[in-house]
Amino acid sequence: MHRARGAFAAGFVQPAESCLSDNDIERYRRNFQDERDGASLYAALAAAERDPVRKDLFMQLSQAEAGHAEVWRARLAARGIADPAYVPSLRTRLLMRLARRFGPRFVLPSVAAAEFADRDKYAGQADAAALSSEERGHAAVVQAAAGSRGRGVSGGEIARAEPWHRGGSGNDLRAAVLGANDGLVSNFCLVMGVAGAGTGGREILLTGLAGLAAGACSMALGEWLSVTNARELAETQIAREREEIEQTPAAEQKELALIFQAKGIDRADAQRIAAEIMRDKDVALDTLAREELGIDPAERGGNPWRAAITSFALFAAGAICPVLPFVWSRGAPAIAISIALSAAALAAIGFVTSLFSGRTPLYSALRQVLIGCAAAAVTYGAGMLFGVSLS
Repeated sequence: MHRARGAFAAGFVQPAESCLSDNDIERYRRNFQDERDGASLYAALAAAERDPVRKDLFMQLSQAEAGHAEVWRARLAARGIADPAYVPSLRTRLLMRLARRFGPRFVLPSVAAAEFADRDKYAGQADAAALSSEERGHAAVVQAAAGSRGRGVSGGEIARAEPWHRGGSGNDLRAAVLGANDGLVSNFCLVMGVAGAGTGGREILLTGLAGLAAGACSMALGEWLSVTNARELAETQIAREREEIEQTPAAEQKELALIFQAKGIDRADAQRIAAEIMRDKDVALDTLAREELGIDPAERGGNPWRAAITSFALFAAGAICPVLPFVWSRGAPAIAISIALSAAALAAIGFVTSLFSGRTPLYSALRQVLIGCAAAAVTYGAGMLFGVSLS
């Protein structure tokens, strides 16, 4: 997040003037424009905000943006551009007008999304690398403001409101159902396609088992890579946050106070809570990782091996349903049993999805059965056409 002008100057690397190019000048102009746009926008949000806590927050953000713009203005002045022209961008003017007309809450989601997208905009600028962490903090503050209801809240309420303080059973259930559904539908369609081509029962069984193994391994590998990458990224971000706490504790304390204020805590209480947290560096790291980065330091993205095994098992559990009848039966009876068993499994998955979709169990079950069977019918028909063509 943005700090006061003095803080910026302390962390801003002054490049040698002889090394500056026209591209550098243009970059300074863009940065100056962006920061001035931010200052104008947050000033407009503060003017339109009725809640005193949020009004004060927006004013602080506006002042910080103005201080940040001053750094770039000074860099331009050093190159002989003493008074860079500033006209608010079209997007800024539109957001300011919408904020005045409909209130800050109407535009805050868009502002938060833009801040999140720009959180690393200084990461590739060697002469402003120190500002990257400030941008990430700024994005966290605005996201917290966008999610806040604009009233005073307690620390316990904050904890209950954040997704990393809630149990993961709902998301775990959703992931389990979707994993099983992927295995069931993909293998059901595969088995019906091969059956439609007139292939014998033994070949259908082998094809179904091969589809189960290939799909489950693919899902497991994909999940392992995804969680491993997420874990490595989380560890890198936490290490960077730990370094910032060691090097700039005052800046991190201010950042944390602004995040709490964005959640609805008044300025004095937010500063007091942040000061208490920063007394213990481990607690500070844990809190900043959760509040700013959205990372649970204990999980750090999860266990890749557990995720891979779980993904493999869930996919296989769904994929085995259409294959089982061909273990003991052949021909039309095996196909009929496979369709019935798969339809029953689809209905069960539809019933479970109704727990988090808001639809009635009957509607979700019927929809799941109809869609799954329609997909299998298409592949069965395709198998018949290909079978006749190949014959």
